[in-house]
Amino acid sequence: MKYRKAFIATFSIVLIFLFHFSHAQKRTGNNHNPVFEGWYADPEGVVFGKEYWIYPTYSAPYKDQVFMDAFSSKDLVSWKKHARIIDTTAVKWAKRAMWAPAIVKKDNKYFLFFAANDIQNDNETGGIGIGVSDAPGGPFKDYLGKPLIDKFHNGAQPIDQFVFHDKDGQYYMIYGGWRHCNIVKLTDDFKSVAPFEDGTKFKEITPKGYVEGPFMFIRNGKYYFMWSEGGWTGPNYSVAYAVADSPFGPFERVGKILEQDPKVATGAGHHSVINIPGTDEYYIVYHRRPLGETDGNHRETCIDRMYFDEQGLIKPVKITFEGVGKRVISNR
Repeated sequence: MKYRKAFIATFSIVLIFLFHFSHAQKRTGNNHNPVFEGWYADPEGVVFGKEYWIYPTYSAPYKDQVFMDAFSSKDLVSWKKHARIIDTTAVKWAKRAMWAPAIVKKDNKYFLFFAANDIQNDNETGGIGIGVSDAPGGPFKDYLGKPLIDKFHNGAQPIDQFVFHDKDGQYYMIYGGWRHCNIVKLTDDFKSVAPFEDGTKFKEITPKGYVEGPFMFIRNGKYYFMWSEGGWTGPNYSVAYAVADSPFGPFERVGKILEQDPKVATGAGHHSVINIPGTDEYYIVYHRRPLGETDGNHRETCIDRMYFDEQGLIKPVKITFEGVGKRVISNR
């Protein structure tokens, strides 16, 4: 009996070692997903000049989400960390739950939009704020000294903002949690929300199945609107999309294009899209949860290629450990 217990104990240790070794191989071998170490979610991928940048949420308990890091790369494979590009010492009204950054460059300034405090009603302090910096790696300071949007409109929690630059030069912000999505028109200085022609400021564009995490881009004259569905802590988190002729829709859901693969990872969602300037190459930047992880905050940032069919519909994305290879942005 003594030898049997010893054998079982030794065998168990071997199994645990093999599991962690296998997982480590997937993370540190020739495979490129996740693209960098650490628990990060809600990644915003963008190109500035000849560099790729990713701005994610630091994935931790809400009380610990008091800063944001960024990552830069010249080839999509090797990433440099820029620590604490903004934190709650720079944004006095933000106390916790700094989420889902979105960034744009305008007039040689970098504007970082973020949500903070996870407000649950109009009486709480928080919402969507803006940081500003002279460099993409910060440091960012509070641009307004208060949230840009701090109330619920059309049922949308003020989180998960994406700033969309339309082909006519107008900047819009698309945002919203709690299964409601709004689009607002930003003033030229980003200091307030401008009214539409009918006098309203918040237009709801919520498609069927929408939960959170909106993203929009234009391809061949069509507006692709994407969002996350399911619960962010569960395996069914996913991304769906719609296509329209206007940033205001109407958006009829086409279907899912990103979801879990039980052989790779679960909870694949809250994404962004990088288009290589001057090409028809598209990459989806998203977070997912490693197999075997049960902590809701244990999320990693990954990149995979995104393709379209002949009709312009997005093909379902295959999530991989391999990720993508080196891709340097050429001179344009």
